[in-house]
Amino acid sequence: MTGFGKVTIELPTKKVTVEVKALNSKQLDLSVRIPSVYKEKEMEIRSMTMKALTRGKVDLSVFIENIGKHSTSVINQEIVMDYYDQLKALSERMGLPVPANWGEAKSLLRFPDVMMAQREELDEEEWGAIKQALTDALAKLVEFRVQEGEMLRKLFVEKIKAIGQYLVEVEPFETQRVEKIKTRILDNLERIGLKDYDKNRFEQEMIYYIEKLDVNEEKTRLDNHLKYFISTVDEESAQGKKLGFIVQEMGREINTLGSKSNQAEMQRVVVKMKDELEQIKEQILNVL
Repeated sequence: MTGFGKVTIELPTKKVTVEVKALNSKQLDLSVRIPSVYKEKEMEIRSMTMKALTRGKVDLSVFIENIGKHSTSVINQEIVMDYYDQLKALSERMGLPVPANWGEAKSLLRFPDVMMAQREELDEEEWGAIKQALTDALAKLVEFRVQEGEMLRKLFVEKIKAIGQYLVEVEPFETQRVEKIKTRILDNLERIGLKDYDKNRFEQEMIYYIEKLDVNEEKTRLDNHLKYFISTVDEESAQGKKLGFIVQEMGREINTLGSKSNQAEMQRVVVKMKDELEQIKEQILNVL
């Protein structure tokens, strides 16, 4: 199930943004991108995320924007002076002018090891604020999913009701198709001029066709699957995989109805059932 949560907080020297994005996936696939200063808390971040989310391809990112007066990088003055002394000596040896102003000497800053990044220590008070931001971002994502889940529930109920209605529409065709088969067989017998035929054998053949084309069991099982699907949707715990299994069983019964229909009108109703079921299948991965 898709979702998105974002929270931004301002600390004394930095602005921290926590983003959590989720896409559909059968399992939980978690990717975490955080600044190095928070690396020691990565396991705790993962644990918090896994408790809040059970499925989905999840990308969690923490971004820092420095807003303080002090830079996190400093110039290594000793190394700069050493480079300058070496350049001065080289200039005298080669008879070249020594860099006389900052505009000429700024290339020194591009030499190795001149700029040093100050190592930050994680402040527990700061971490507490970031942890709360992560909690709030996850809550927003879950809220997003709940809203999407309610829309999916309405869609599923609509589609299940439609399949149930089509199942009712199948009933009138059941008697008609048996009569059509009987009429077709009698017409064929008359066409070949066979009027004196074994009536008992004819009745046996009709019973065979009736049993072969009987769909009462399929209708009963499909109706039970429809009811079971709705009751499962209303359960509070994660039931995405269970709903997927129920949809598979519904598909089997509808396919059997189609193979036994032996009538164009009934087959058209079955096709409508399949169309509704396909729309359910397209969305079932969005259910946790």
